[in-house]
Parts: sequence; structure tokens; C-alpha cells
Amino acid sequence: MAERQNGRKSAFDGPGFKETVRHLLDEIQELYLYDGIPWVIGYSGGKDSTATLQLVWTAVRELPAHHRHKPVYVISTDTLVENPIVASWVNHSLEAMRVAADRDGMPFQPHRLIPDVSNSFWVNLIGKGYPAPRPRFRWCTERLKINPSNKFITDLVRRSGETILVLGTRKAESAARARTMEKHARHRSRARLSPNSTLPNCMIFSPVEDWSNDDVWLYLMQAENPWGYNNKDLLGMYQGASEDGECPLVVDTTTPSCGDSRFGCWVCTMVEQDKSMQAMIQNDEEKLWMGPLLDLRNQLGVADDRERRDFRRMNGLVQIVASKYKPQKSDSDEEVRLVHGPYTQEWRIRWLTKLLEAQTLVRKLGPTEVKDLELITLPELQEIRRIWVSEKHELEDALPGIYEKALGEPFPGRCLDDSYTFGSEEMELLKDLSKTPEVFALARELLGVEQKFRTQTRRSGLFKELESSLRKHFYENEEDAKTRALSIANLKQAVSQGDVSLLTESELPLLSAEEI
Repeated sequence: MAERQNGRKSAFDGPGFKETVRHLLDEIQELYLYDGIPWVIGYSGGKDSTATLQLVWTAVRELPAHHRHKPVYVISTDTLVENPIVASWVNHSLEAMRVAADRDGMPFQPHRLIPDVSNSFWVNLIGKGYPAPRPRFRWCTERLKINPSNKFITDLVRRSGETILVLGTRKAESAARARTMEKHARHRSRARLSPNSTLPNCMIFSPVEDWSNDDVWLYLMQAENPWGYNNKDLLGMYQGASEDGECPLVVDTTTPSCGDSRFGCWVCTMVEQDKSMQAMIQNDEEKLWMGPLLDLRNQLGVADDRERRDFRRMNGLVQIVASKYKPQKSDSDEEVRLVHGPYTQEWRIRWLTKLLEAQTLVRKLGPTEVKDLELITLPELQEIRRIWVSEKHELEDALPGIYEKALGEPFPGRCLDDSYTFGSEEMELLKDLSKTPEVFALARELLGVEQKFRTQTRRSGLFKELESSLRKHFYENEEDAKTRALSIANLKQAVSQGDVSLLTESELPLLSAEEI
């Protein structure tokens, strides 16, 4: 078979397709029968995990019923912000596996895992105000994907002592992936089993590690799917996510492959563009309903979102960008800027409004299968509401009104204790008395802190929180915060050099304030 576009030869060269697959099935059977350690297969619905699961299922199915002695857990992590087309595919796949396993007496147990509500994407972005993920602040992967699967595996290890994690990872995916896999391979306890660097007592088995993209597709098209799904539909899904709409099987070096198509979270801002969703919309008029999702994702993905975020960090502190700080220079934006924190209340309200409006549009424009699509779940909405009122002290309790305006129906969540919220008339009165937005924000937070401690028998920590609120709202505006932060930085620089003559006249009084 000819060498592939990516420079890697086919795993089927030499012995041929049938012999290579037969040898791998025999290896899987030998490993499965070797001991009583349960297996966990990571399934995403993509080509690699499908091929891996299909190989294991086929190998185990060939064994006599009395030798299928240990469970094989199929875990799929739903981040709750997956591409809706892929999420539907995966959910239906898991159900088909469950039916086939029950029918054929197979030891496969499918599990759909989701993140804890406190770790969900929208609770962190809209509730807490985390900015959209970036390469230097990639807060999403661990919370949405790693933690749910690690918890499942850790619980299984606690019960059984060990586990074998079967993954569809391949060296051909990237040079970095190849280096990592080869590094772990040097520490294998026996053929194919590599240690897991993060989970103790968990070994990794990668059956298709030496396969190319084209090898995977060739196998999926030649071998029958054992749980009754049509792999040609999977090929069609990849084809729809390719920019040129082409996704053929590669037969020579001039034939393009769709192996590089990527599915993931529809809100992902780790890439400049969501090419797979763009291609789906471009290649199929029936998927135009996904347009509102792409629009919202693009709004989240702006390169510079500082104007949407508080000039204070999540903990209320003000911080200068260290790499840009130059003592004794002007405080222009080119030389000094603040490290911005969470989205402001205005923008958190905007994101929730846009999300609910997008959900309404998708249900209206989409096919029957998305008429009840939830872009955000009720438990997430309830947690966001709790964070806004109890932690951010936004006593006006805005979420129910936003929900009703966007969806045209009352918010179905549970009621909050009236003692923690203020009515619209009370909030308007507080705004009038406060005169400025800064004073209003401070007054509202102080009231919120007092409400929080009002019913507690021991009010330990009250004064500390009140002091924290006063420090947070001490500044008149962002420019005032930046000027004061620069002065403090100059002060520390001068003291460290033992030369207070470097300080300006306005900075000298800070010496006593800082107790230096």
C-alpha cells in the first residue's frame, strides 16, 4: 500500500488488512483473558474511539460466553456544550450499545458522564464570570472533560484495585502525541500496556497507536459495526465537517483525507475559527439552524475582551501586567495595563440573554430532533442564580426576568429566600441614593454581606468580608486603580533599591500607609 500524505506508512503494509486486524483481535483477546482487571474504554463518537471500541467489542464477542468474565465500561464525557450533531450521535450510540450488549450477553456497560454543575462551562462563564478560555487561561478542559472521567476511573480503581484504560490515541495525530506515547512505551510492564502518568493503578492500552488516519477509515468501512450503527453515517458526518465537503478513502498520495476534521465544544475559543461547524452549515442547508450557535461562539471569541471585564481580579485585587511594568515611565496603555478579571455584571447578563435567545432560535429553526434542545440546563441556571445573589451580592435577582423575557415563560426554578433579595423598587431607590454606579455597587455588596451573616448564630468573618468589600470598591474607576497600583509598584521598587528619592511627591505618603 502506498505511503500516506503525512509521511507515515500504513499499518496494513506487509501482512495486509485481514492479517493485521486478525493479529490485533488475537492480541486483544489474550490481554482480556490474562487477568480479572476491568477495562474502561474512552468513547467520543469520533473515528478513532469508534475503531478502538469496535475492535475490542469484536474480539470479546468471538470469545465463548463463559470467558466474557469481566466488565468493559464504555465512558463518554458530555461537556454539555458539545456540537449538538455529535452529541446526538454519541447519545444514540450509547443507547444502541446498551441494547446490543443486553441482547448478545456482552459485558459492555455504556456510561454518559457530565461535569458537576459547579464545574460546567456556563456556570463558570456566566455565573462566576470567567472569561472565554484562551491558551494562557484554559480553565475548561480539566473541569469539563478530565475531572468526570478521572472520577469514574478513580472510583473504579478504589473498588477493583486496578483498571486498564483503552484509548484510541494514535502517534500519527501529531508529533507531540507521538513523543508522549513513545516516552510512556519505554516503561511498559508488558506488551501494549503503558503507565498512566496521572492516575495510579491505571494502565493504558492503545490498540490503534500505529494506525494512520486512512487505516482507521479503511477498517471502519470494511468491518461491520457490532452494535448496529452504520459507520458510513460516521463518514458522512466527517464529510459534512470538512471545508470542501470531501471525505474519500485514500488510495494514493494525491487523494485528500478527512482525517483532520475535528469535533468538539461548539463554544470553543481555543481556536480562531470553528471550521467544522462552519463546514456543516456551508455543506448542508438543513443545518442552517446551527447559525445562532456559531454567531454566539464568534462573539465569545474576540481577541481583546478587556472592556467586557472588571479591572479587578476575581478576588477584588488590582494587578499590573508584570511584563509591561516599567517604573518611572508614563502609565499609558502601551506600557502599563491592569490584569482584567471576570466579566462585569452587564456582560454576564448579556451572555445569558444571548444564550437563551440562541436556544429559542435553534428550537424554532431546527428539525424535530432539536425542538427540545437545551443549550443550558435548569440546574446550571439555578446555580448561576445562586452565585449572582449569594456570592456576587447582586440582590436584584435578575435571572428569572432574563429567562422570562428570552423564552416567554416563567422561570421554573425554585424560589430564593426573599430575605436575600431586594425588589425592583428597593433597588431603584438604592441607585438614586447612591448617586454613582461605584457607590451603588459598594452599597449593594455591603447589604449582601450583611444579609449573608444576618441569620447566623456566630457571625465570625463578617468584618473580614466587609473590609474586603471596601477594599474592592475603593477605586473611583479603572484609571484611578491603575494610577494607585503603579504608585505602589514604584514604592516597592524604590524601597528594594533603598532610594526613596525615586518616588514622586504623591507617592511619598504611601510609605507610612505600607508600614515600610
